[in-house]
Amino acid sequence: MLHEFLFTNRSAIIARTRTKVATRAAPRATELELESGIPLFLDQLIDTLRSPHSGNGAFVESAGKHGRDLLKRGFTVAQVVYDYGDVCQAVTELAAETSAASSADEFHTFNGCLDDAIAEAVTEHARSREQSITNEGTERLGNLAHELRNALGTAMLSFHTLKTGSVGMGGSTAALLERSLRRLSTLVDSTVARVRLESSNLTTERVSINQFIEEIEVVASMEANARHFALVVTPVPPGIDVMVDRELLAGAVTNLLQNAFKFTRPKGRIALTTSATERRVLIEIEDQCGGLGPGKAEELFRPFEQRSPDRTGLGLGLSISRRAVEAIGGEIRVRDMAGVGCVFTIDLPRA
Repeated sequence: MLHEFLFTNRSAIIARTRTKVATRAAPRATELELESGIPLFLDQLIDTLRSPHSGNGAFVESAGKHGRDLLKRGFTVAQVVYDYGDVCQAVTELAAETSAASSADEFHTFNGCLDDAIAEAVTEHARSREQSITNEGTERLGNLAHELRNALGTAMLSFHTLKTGSVGMGGSTAALLERSLRRLSTLVDSTVARVRLESSNLTTERVSINQFIEEIEVVASMEANARHFALVVTPVPPGIDVMVDRELLAGAVTNLLQNAFKFTRPKGRIALTTSATERRVLIEIEDQCGGLGPGKAEELFRPFEQRSPDRTGLGLGLSISRRAVEAIGGEIRVRDMAGVGCVFTIDLPRA
């Protein structure tokens, strides 16, 4: 009987399966997976073969649990399928080597269980991953709504106070209203850029860098004046063009400038410089944040990374900037000026 064969040779089958996984080039698995998944799989298989008429509900449920566990540990769908395939091979080889007596019905049930297990594990794996993605999206949307509500609430209170006439337009209340409106604008711009990235709805057009930087300078100058920073923008000669999605490029540059405004020391200097060669266009934003420190450059582009006592924002600006620049065919990098600040460079192909 096949179930007796599996029960008697349980340890040998597990060991043989581990050997197969260990020598498998890809996808790789771990001892932890085999310790928890394969023994449970075999036990359910033995019970199903022992009572084939009782159905294989428990076996399928076990396979589904296996799929969930694999997802939590970072395994792929391919690993789920290959793991069950390795068990099948281990059982078949050992049965042939020992000339184990088994009926055709038993092997039919055995193969049916394998099919059900793979299908259920893969389905559960996919279901859990979709749920994980949904949860991440819900959390991100909740954070955005919270940020928008705070900024809008502050703006409304400031406006109500100004409307009563009890304070003047040149005071701190008006400044608070202005900051809240700028914050709302930044959140909307970042959200629009993220939506365009996720939808892959890109519109490529020829963009004059001369006109583009002038438009960026108008808004950035107001921000710099409000924050008491010195903004230096080098003029860009005409005739320098790029083929990009204008909105994504604008979102990337705006996010980098917002980052500079946020981290530059009080009354510091921010520079926006553009240069070009025959093939490339470089847009650089230099701040005076005090420098990064060893090994910190790459951390800046991680989503939800906050590195300042100023906790406003979602920590997504630099991450979105990198994705936006890469989506339009460029790259973004940062250079640390120890003790002084950073220089962020957007490198684009010239049209």
